[in-house]
Amino acid sequence: MAIVKKMNMTNQIMIAMVLGIVVGLAVGPSIEPIKIFGDIFLNLIQMSVVVLVMGAVIEAVGDLDAKGLGKLGLKMAIWFMASTFLAAALGIVLGYIIQPGTGVEAQLSGTVVEISNSSLSEIILGFFPTNIIESMANANMIQVIVFAVLFGLSISIVSTKMDVSILKTGIKQFNIIILQIVKMIMVMAPLGIFSLLAWVTGTIGIAVIIPLIKFLAAMAIGTIVFLILWIIITAAYVKVNPLKLWKKLSNMTLVAFTTTSSAIALPTKMEDQEVKLGISKRISRLVGPLGMALNSNGLALYLSLAAITLAQFYEVHFTLTDMLQIVVLSTLACLGTVVVPGGGLVALAIVIPSLGLPTESIALLAGIDWFSGMFRTVLNVDADATIAMILAYDEKELDYSIFNEEKVKE
Repeated sequence: MAIVKKMNMTNQIMIAMVLGIVVGLAVGPSIEPIKIFGDIFLNLIQMSVVVLVMGAVIEAVGDLDAKGLGKLGLKMAIWFMASTFLAAALGIVLGYIIQPGTGVEAQLSGTVVEISNSSLSEIILGFFPTNIIESMANANMIQVIVFAVLFGLSISIVSTKMDVSILKTGIKQFNIIILQIVKMIMVMAPLGIFSLLAWVTGTIGIAVIIPLIKFLAAMAIGTIVFLILWIIITAAYVKVNPLKLWKKLSNMTLVAFTTTSSAIALPTKMEDQEVKLGISKRISRLVGPLGMALNSNGLALYLSLAAITLAQFYEVHFTLTDMLQIVVLSTLACLGTVVVPGGGLVALAIVIPSLGLPTESIALLAGIDWFSGMFRTVLNVDADATIAMILAYDEKELDYSIFNEEKVKE
């Protein structure tokens, strides 16, 4: 028991995944009653998702200095959203090219809700809430995020006219409490994952492994493709050598890949931005922290690819407007990214139910969350650094003499 307590959550979940698959294959369909423990875990995760996202977005946007940022803040938001949107769209494309969710003939018993075929104008109109309480009750995450962004912006604007520090402190404290709830729930993750995967493999068999391998392959390919595209775009925009830019990003890339944590990689990223890329401290120290909350390219790629993978698994067919909804939802869901254990699972709990797919399908990807997190973190960290470089170029705060140095003084 002491060994289990010392083991980190990632290792516990990976062991639970293996045990779940083994036990499910050994017992077979009669293991179905164990699924209730997994369902309880998923219900508890979903319980806090709406307020978790709303609070995180309000805090992140509300902390922006509306007066001081000006055009810089607008540019930063545009680049954040553009890169995240591109990553989400790439996830859709890769999902249909690689077909990671195919190869499993049997279907799970979960309830699939077909998404209605709405027109593009109806889809766009649906992003904006008429009643935020109703949006929260229905877990309409796009509408909740839109409201949270407006709320945060209003706090930022009003704070220039009057003291709203008590409100800001209250929101921060509220978010800390919600995060604590999520951390408490995540203690159940190994049991929940074990129960759901034992049920899945007991029902379907060893074929359930196929989508997991193909999904990780798709994530790896997506990470490489996006990095190549984004480095070329950045290098062309700021007029530098793309190969040299890649070399300058290599250290933070390695840290991100091995730690799977944007928070842990943040000090390395900010130092490299200043001493290797030539980004001014003002830009580096603004974009670095905000990028963790507002710019998650890797998560956007992961969420859209996961949606397509699970839809293929359930043989659900999306229309073009459905795919647009997936891209937008995956993009906006990244605004609520927070550093909590099992953050990928929380993000899936936001997107998957919104698309009408069964909540228990999250368990299929939960066991490989740490591996997919390696690729997600690389995209998150490298995209933050390159966007900081783009903004520094726009503000004439990019030092080419530092960028062109072959060696960095320690």
